[in-house]
Amino acid sequence: MISINEVTYRYKKGQDILKEINLTIPEKETVVIMGKNGSGKSTLGKLISGIIKPKKGKILIDDLDMADSKNKEAIRKKIGIVFQNPENQIIFNNVADEVSFALKGLDEKEVKQRIETSLEKVHMKDKSKEDLYELSLGQKQRIVIAEVLAKQPKYIVFDEPTTMIDSKGKEEIYHIIEELKKEGYTILYITNVAEEMLLADRIIILQEGQIVAEIKREDLWNHLDVLEQYNMKVPLIVELVQKLREQGIEMDLQDYSIDELVRKLKEKISV
Repeated sequence: MISINEVTYRYKKGQDILKEINLTIPEKETVVIMGKNGSGKSTLGKLISGIIKPKKGKILIDDLDMADSKNKEAIRKKIGIVFQNPENQIIFNNVADEVSFALKGLDEKEVKQRIETSLEKVHMKDKSKEDLYELSLGQKQRIVIAEVLAKQPKYIVFDEPTTMIDSKGKEEIYHIIEELKKEGYTILYITNVAEEMLLADRIIILQEGQIVAEIKREDLWNHLDVLEQYNMKVPLIVELVQKLREQGIEMDLQDYSIDELVRKLKEKISV
């Protein structure tokens, strides 16, 4: 479990970008953090990942206090982070070399197994011998995810991982996230893309460095006014369902996909 207690982060100029944040993320939950640029969402991700330290408050990772230097190595093994631009995280030319970068100290057989397993999870197993710089940006992002997975973390922070990639690449990332959720990873997903809130079990909205709303995905239909209040766009699939409801066609989606919507519409028409 990740526990954030009264956390404040202040820039050097003295401006608080996060103000007394309290947030608990249980194991196996996917939390999507949303907010406009400057709301503090990426700063929160960096704090949880241990990249920066809070000026006030406490962050616990499985009861390990991040402020205690003795816990640094243990916490580092528990958390991985994926940033916007994969090229900023890539060091090596070769895919296998990149994925194995953080696996020092393991025997050769274990390293090989982790490379294969992590590449398979991101649907890139056939690319292990490829030159990274010949891959698309979306493929590079999947390799970065594989590198994080190879460390076998418990928690993964995704900081706007689809910002720089095309629609096909985005769909690949979404599919990977859904699979990781099923495997039991605890995920913190930072975004300002409306559709990506549907990856969540719980949606957190930040505004001016404070948590202003929390919405469970199954309760989203009843809180569209909250999204509007904080100038958050409504996902397209939700808008479609709302329009159908206005026409007297009731819909209750579970996975919020177009495929599910079409299937349920067909079922209603055939009745």
